[in-house]
Amino acid sequence: MPMNARDIEQLIKDALPDATVVIEDLAGDGDHYAARIVSASFRGKSRVQQHQMVYAALKGNMGGVLHALALQTSAPTE
Repeated sequence: MPMNARDIEQLIKDALPDATVVIEDLAGDGDHYAARIVSASFRGKSRVQQHQMVYAALKGNMGGVLHALALQTSAPTE
């Protein structure tokens, strides 16, 4: 069963409470998503580290019920 976009957003916000999260269903099938995430927690982190933080927030769902997630991550600009 595919993962709901609201569930993805909630898992990310639970781990990164300050995050602004925008989820887009790329194929309309509930299986291929894109996420744009802006969080101060990303400041000073490499892109790989930022993505690892998001994958950790998803609690093992990536590659399982969550098939594909394209990530765009950044720290807020001041």
